[in-house]
Amino acid sequence: MRKLQFLLVAVMLTAGTGSLAAQSFLQGLANKAKDKAKEKIEQKVEETVDQTMDKVLNPNADKKNQNQGKEQNNQKEQQTTEPQTQVSNVKSDFVRGSVVVFEDAVKGEQVGEFPSKWDLQRGNAEIATVNGQQAIEFAKEDSWIMPLISKNPKNYFGDEFTVEFDLLCTEGSFEIDFMHPEEEADQEIFTLHWFAGGSFTLDYVRPDSQSNSKKDGTSVQDQKTPLNDNRWHHYAISFNKRVIKVYVDNIRYFNIPGAKAGAGWMTFWFRGEKPAYMKNVLIARGAGELYGRNATDASEGAIAKAMAETGKFVTNNILFETGKADLKPESMAEIQKVADYMKKNTNVRFEVQGHTDNQGSDKINDPLSQKRAEAIVAALVRLGVDEWNLRAVGKGSHEPVADNSTEAGRAKNRRVEFIKK
Repeated sequence: MRKLQFLLVAVMLTAGTGSLAAQSFLQGLANKAKDKAKEKIEQKVEETVDQTMDKVLNPNADKKNQNQGKEQNNQKEQQTTEPQTQVSNVKSDFVRGSVVVFEDAVKGEQVGEFPSKWDLQRGNAEIATVNGQQAIEFAKEDSWIMPLISKNPKNYFGDEFTVEFDLLCTEGSFEIDFMHPEEEADQEIFTLHWFAGGSFTLDYVRPDSQSNSKKDGTSVQDQKTPLNDNRWHHYAISFNKRVIKVYVDNIRYFNIPGAKAGAGWMTFWFRGEKPAYMKNVLIARGAGELYGRNATDASEGAIAKAMAETGKFVTNNILFETGKADLKPESMAEIQKVADYMKKNTNVRFEVQGHTDNQGSDKINDPLSQKRAEAIVAALVRLGVDEWNLRAVGKGSHEPVADNSTEAGRAKNRRVEFIKK
């Protein structure tokens, strides 16, 4: 408004002695400017009166508005400064059985041939290369295979056992059946069945069942398993007397406390329009304690059983300082039990093998694994084992038993093997 008034004054001054018409036009503009200014002043006065009356009639209004403003500011501050609570529900208590009865890393096989450590029940399977790695390829449509175990081929589980394998399955359905050991009773004690879309079910027989039909049991479903992302996933199954636990990538998805024991053997079954792939299969007798997550050291009896059945004992419980060959104190309990077994078998020579994961180069891992094997041999000698019966061998990362792309797999590859020679 002030700019308009200054403009009019300037025009009038510069107009000087202009014509009466121009003077009349300018006078009209001046009158309009005055009217507009008067209107603005009256509007401002009216707003001031309204605010004053509001304060008189409602004296708490300002305080309420101030409080609302403070509450909004506090809420904003809380949103940015309060710590976020994180709830963890990850279960990773899997413990491998101590007596390995079957192991197939699917290496050194002839591509295109049927896998040498397996038997065919139905359909077809063969060795293939996927993503640069050898694996068992389940042919599309319908394939059913079982591990070829010469000793007790349909009764090798017992009441405590673990099963592990890596699976790549992008569609279709995959199933594992744990079968009754009697030849005439080919019925499932429990079954894992999942679809690549995410459905995951566990059907099992309850202990009070009068038959061996899994139909007497209960079905559980979980939709979170990542089966259709075209990646390898590690599966682990533990059965201990009556408890079934199932893990995917070291996370526990099932924990069934009331299942019937009595499985003797197992089969792997696949049906789909595209092939599925499996590798790093390991079956072991024994399992972790039911309610003791840290009770994972082997007993002397378990060592003796492993040696008798497979000629070797494998453990992940002999630990070293990171990047060094220094044994951690908690490793000595395991080494002591191995020493007790060896001192009772003085006529047998043992190879102590140190294995690492693939973190780091072979230039580092190979000599490190050798030094760690030598450290274990030295510890066994101090405990009374005849040095003549011991040989230390470092294997580095060249003989993995699990997928090195996952932390769970790398933990399994960091192991020590005691092998009869």
